[in-house]
Amino acid sequence: MKNIIVLVSGGGTNLQALIDAQEHGEIQNGKITCVISSSPDAHALRRAEKHGIKSQVLNRKNYQNNQEYTRDLLKLLEAEKADLIVLAGFMIILDKSLIQAYENKIINVHPSLIPSFCGDGFYGLHVHEKALEKGVKLTGATVHFVNEICDGGAIILQKAVEIQNGDTPEILQKRVMEQAEWKILPQAVSLFCQDRLTVIGNHAYIDYKGA
Repeated sequence: MKNIIVLVSGGGTNLQALIDAQEHGEIQNGKITCVISSSPDAHALRRAEKHGIKSQVLNRKNYQNNQEYTRDLLKLLEAEKADLIVLAGFMIILDKSLIQAYENKIINVHPSLIPSFCGDGFYGLHVHEKALEKGVKLTGATVHFVNEICDGGAIILQKAVEIQNGDTPEILQKRVMEQAEWKILPQAVSLFCQDRLTVIGNHAYIDYKGA
């Protein structure tokens, strides 16, 4: 049984999707053992408490830079015996020391079909604003491993979502979360915990024989 550590900063909607999937038996061979928040005010902490999941706060405001923050985060992850780290709305740029220590053991969900609308500056509503500005007909979400390039790690799963007439960034954001993010993030976590993911170069391969 793998220890899943979820890093959060805000509301925790993706954390809730993971908790729901776990309680429905959709995450195999893994369990959320700790939620770590970069803010003491994150609503995600209340979600964890409600479901009896241990949580800790490592307040970013107490650190001068991301390097110092990452140093203590590394210590905390080691203490929690992290097998998989999930970034669920975690608004801190991880220092390369953590990424190297947990190579191909950190996953993130991004609200677009990478390589579209990703990289520096593409987060939250900005992603959906740009998709609507461009006039694309399909957007979606991507779950990927985290490497030292922003949104540049090996892609695990993607799911497309249609853009509809009259969409606002807020409406589109909600549809992408409901139809894509909340579905493929638990799927990717379960695949990892079942040892059904292999990374070669910058490609992630799924072992469908294990299904």
